[in-house]
Amino acid sequence: QLRLVESGGGLVQPGGSLRLSCAASRFILENYAIAWFRQIPGKAREGVSCISHTDGRKTYADSVKGRFTISRDNAENTVYLQMDDVKPDDAAEYFCAAGGICYTNPSDFLVWGQGTQVTVSS
Repeated sequence: QLRLVESGGGLVQPGGSLRLSCAASRFILENYAIAWFRQIPGKAREGVSCISHTDGRKTYADSVKGRFTISRDNAENTVYLQMDDVKPDDAAEYFCAAGGICYTNPSDFLVWGQGTQVTVSS
């Protein structure tokens, strides 16, 4: 069964940093576009960032531009989301997803992880 596993969530102070990891089980991440989404209870899942597997293009939500960085480590079969200057509004459950391209609709992604919680508090 194809699976993604997120890790790295936790408690971070406003202005602090956190690095989320998305590791793959039973498939090779570099063959897929990988996106990060986040969700808070009662709200729709929001796209945060995506990295293409064809040209390496990276996209970011306006709310995280300049603060978050998505990257791949193909040797580790892992995609990272570096979160810097974290804000209270960044608190959410973060999910990674694999798909053919960087879709804007979450339902178009094929494989999802179980999520990792990010809490922002001083």
